[in-house]
This record gives sequence, C-alpha cells and structure tokens, in this order.
Amino acid sequence: MSDAEELFQFPPHDHVFLGKDHDKAERRTWAVIVLCTIMMIAEIIGGALFGSLALIADGLHMSTHAGALLLAALAYTYARKYANDRSFSFGTGKFGDLAGYSSAIVLAMIALLIGYEAVSRLLNPVSISFNEAIPIAVLGLAVNVASAWLLSGGHHHDRGHGHSHGHSHGHEDEARRIALGSSILDIKVFEDGVPPRFRVRAEGGELPAADLTIETTRPNGSRQLFVFEDRGDYLESRDEIPEPHAFLASIRLMQAGRPHERELEFEEHDHDDAHGHGGAHHRDNNMRAAIVHVMADAAVSVLVIAGLLLARAFGWLWMDPLAGFIGALVIANWSVGLLRDTGGILLDRTPDPRMAEKVRGLIEADGDRVTDLHLWRLGPGHLGAIVCVATTGERKAADYRQRLARFADLSHVTVEVQHSQSFKG
Repeated sequence: MSDAEELFQFPPHDHVFLGKDHDKAERRTWAVIVLCTIMMIAEIIGGALFGSLALIADGLHMSTHAGALLLAALAYTYARKYANDRSFSFGTGKFGDLAGYSSAIVLAMIALLIGYEAVSRLLNPVSISFNEAIPIAVLGLAVNVASAWLLSGGHHHDRGHGHSHGHSHGHEDEARRIALGSSILDIKVFEDGVPPRFRVRAEGGELPAADLTIETTRPNGSRQLFVFEDRGDYLESRDEIPEPHAFLASIRLMQAGRPHERELEFEEHDHDDAHGHGGAHHRDNNMRAAIVHVMADAAVSVLVIAGLLLARAFGWLWMDPLAGFIGALVIANWSVGLLRDTGGILLDRTPDPRMAEKVRGLIEADGDRVTDLHLWRLGPGHLGAIVCVATTGERKAADYRQRLARFADLSHVTVEVQHSQSFKG
C-alpha cells in the first residue's frame, strides 16, 4: 500500500494569474469605447439634425458595438481589482475567458439577426438610399479599422534593438546557422526526448568548449549565462533551458584572443494539436473577443459597401442582402471558434497537450510513473497542474517540484508522491 506524501506548491505563492499586458489591454479597450461613444453621439445628433434615419440607425448600431467592448473592459478592470482576493481559489485570470465566452454568444446572436434580415430582404426587396448608405458604411469601416488598430496596440511586429544583429524566427528545434569570427556555427535548442539544451556544431573545424558562451535575455529582463561541454561531434550547454523558449541569445566566441559576438532572437511557437487547441494558453481571449467584434463589423462593412456599389451600378438590389448574409456566415464562424476555445478553458480542458507530454516525460525519465496529471489554464500565460507520482525511490515532492520549475508557464503546481515497492501495470 503506497503512502501519500506532502503537497508542495511553488514559493512565493500568490494567485495573480493575469496576462503580462493586462494593464495595457485594459487601457486600449477603454480608449476604443471612448472612440465608439463619440461616434455614436455624433451620428445620432447628426441624424436628428439632418433628418437621416440611416445615420441614426448606424449610431444605435454603434451603441451595441460599444456595449460589447464595455463587457471586455469591465472584465479587465474586475480581474485586476480582485486579483489578490483570496476568495478566488485560482485567481481572477479566467474573467477574460468568461467575457470572451459571453461576447461569442452576443456575436452569434448578431449573426442570426443579420442572417434573418438578409433572408427577409432577399424575399421582400426594399428600396435603398445609396447616397446616404454608402458614406455611412465607409464611415463605419473607418471607425472599425481605427478600433482594431487601437486594440492591437498601434504597433507592428518589427523590433529594433539599437544595434545590428541577426533576426531569425525559426522553430525552436531548427538549427540556426550564423557566421561568427572565422567559424560557421549551427545553433539549436535540442529537446528530442531530453531536457532542452543548446547544441552547437562548428563547420570545418573543432571548437573548444571554453571559447563559447551564450547569454539569454528574456522579455522580463532576466538573464542566464550558458557555458558548454564537449560532446564529441557537438558542444552542449551544461544547464537546461527553462521554458518558454522566447529570448534574445547573445553568442560570444573567443578566437585568437579576440571576442566575436552575435545575437539571435528565439521565439516560442504554438504547437497545435489536431484540433488546433494546443499551445494557445498565452492567448488573451478577452482581447481576442474585442478584436473579433470590431473585425466582424469591419468585414460586414466591406461586404455592405461592395454590395451597395454593385446594386447602384447594375441595379442588383439582391446584392445588398446577399452581402449581409455572407457577413453573417463570417461572424458565425468566428463566434463558433471563440465559443469552442473559451468554453474549453471554462471547463478546464487541457490547454496544451504538448506541455502535458513534457511534464509527464520529465517525471518519468528516471523510471517513475505519473499516475494522475491535471493541467488547466489559470489565465493568459499561466497554467495550473496537479501531478501524482508513483516511485520506488526515495524522492520527495520537492525534488519533482524543482524539476518542474524549468517550465515558466506552470504558475501553480501541486505534487503528490506515492512510495511503493513495485509498479503494477
């Protein structure tokens, strides 16, 4: 009969599992709400002054748009305000997913309403005021583009570091070839069935291990220096590389008494499973839902503009409702994807099967056995895990806790160790 050992959790122990850009995302969402509110008021007042029913209708539509974004903003604010409230057993990181799920339901209802109206107009065409409808659709598109730009942070993905270095963004398991000094080096993060380490091969000659170092700098500013050991055909870092594998690597090589330096950027890539769910635990579904709202509106605006232009040019009145129906299908598709992903998180579905395999493989590498493993998402970039281990050795929970510390995404871990004389299949 095996004995249950003590339970351990990572110190220091808190329950703040918010995304790293939570505050910025909150501010951006409120900024878009202000923009939509200003446009809503301007359209309603303008419609009343100039007698334009279409302008008033678009202003009212903008109010529903602002309302959906308000849900996202309140979720950010509430999650931040109660992040340290101990009555939430696993923090408030899931408020964004709850808001995203609610937004997905709203999107589904909008898709149904647009689809119903499109079918009604196909069966019973109505006259269209092209001179009013087209400018309003263009204005709506401009507001949605501006909203999407604000929500995404108003920047692109190019990064400047103030000096010249190589920018490669390959898969973490692919070799990265660089010229350094008089050598050509192949550098990779190797983790094929073993804990991840740097492996370096030199083309056309031997490379003394003492001459090479790699220092990693992560987005949070933390640094780690790696020294190397000679493995015959290659050099391998003495220390393992903590997860995630997203960092700037400074490679330094000494040759003939002179240092040669080069930098490479490594990025963690999603590793989707067959259903496309794996590796998505860093995603902010609250921001995703807000962006989907504005993108859905923008997509409908583009389709409406195209339909109106064709209807005015060729008299094809059926193009307007057809464009609306296509827009409804697009929105419905986005809604289903958002419902599936956020619903899985709310039901504690395993968010990253690859991470679960890594945890299991790491524990069982020395002959122990994982008898129970639960992995779930606590918030963007934060995973919780409960691991039950059966062992014939004398290892304690702290030993396994120390092993699992290399996975930076595991923010709340509980380990139970069961000692037994032998395993039964």
